[in-house]
Amino acid sequence: MSLIPVPTLAIRSGPSGHHSMPVLGFGTAASPIPEPTMLKETVMEAIKLGYRHFDTSPRYQTEEPIGEALAEAVSLGLVRSRSDFFVTTKLWCADAHGGLVVPAIKRSLKNLKLDYLDLYLIHWPVSSKPGKYKFPIDEDDFLPMDFEVVWSEMEKCQRLGLAKCIGVSNFSCKKLQHILSIAKIPPSVNQVEMSPIWQQRKLRELCSSNDIVVTAYSVLGSRGAFWGTPKIMESDVLKEIAEAKEKTVAQVSMRWAYEQGVSMVVKSFTKERLEENLNIFDWFLTEEETQRISTEIPQFRNLGGEVYISKKGPIKSVAEMWDGEI
Repeated sequence: MSLIPVPTLAIRSGPSGHHSMPVLGFGTAASPIPEPTMLKETVMEAIKLGYRHFDTSPRYQTEEPIGEALAEAVSLGLVRSRSDFFVTTKLWCADAHGGLVVPAIKRSLKNLKLDYLDLYLIHWPVSSKPGKYKFPIDEDDFLPMDFEVVWSEMEKCQRLGLAKCIGVSNFSCKKLQHILSIAKIPPSVNQVEMSPIWQQRKLRELCSSNDIVVTAYSVLGSRGAFWGTPKIMESDVLKEIAEAKEKTVAQVSMRWAYEQGVSMVVKSFTKERLEENLNIFDWFLTEEETQRISTEIPQFRNLGGEVYISKKGPIKSVAEMWDGEI
């Protein structure tokens, strides 16, 4: 089996350095939570196909099986060393407090059997009661995030060598600008929902002007998950382009994202789909096809973050979560 090479993007690592991120990552946010043995086997299969970028979070409960798979792949010689991998995990809401960020990343590193992360992200722009790791979070347990304190501790994770790069996830333009205004080390990445049905033009412009890479999730709509939508796979525009190209709708959606200059994390647990998802790098969308995707597909934010919103918490509405970017 020949490996399919995945292009990389340079993301900022510290004041002047850069780090290579494969543009296509293997995502592990799923509902229900994948069975650990099955997930480990799927990650091994993905590595054999050419995947090197793996995205997880304590919230997904997938760090340990990913760590086992990566360690086994190194020991079997499927890769030369750990440095061939790009591993992202995230700071959960209950750990987004002063004094808890460094212990949280160390816990994730232990789960992943790693000495360092390639990328550590603040998962959502809200904190919750320390020490309570329940999901969904109880509506009484949401707390406002002290962005200055939490971001300074993210910077400490990088200075300690525990993460090559640091960033955020699910941050609106306004919240991202606030981080930029207080950061000594600016975020490298903002991981957000992005797809042909939610193209994030304003956020991408802000990120581009500040040397921040956008990582797209739900590029295919996350069908099957409680937050999923069929709108992408059922789009007539994407279906017509796919038919003309003799590609799948999923491949067209991913190719579009790639041509927008973003990285992406895509979830699949079947070998055929994993392979299909890699076959997006040796063909192009025409200017006309790109224009159709840009102008003919109604825009719709699918993932509003409702499970992080509470009338008793700091973020009381979808409009507040995204600062009107809906």
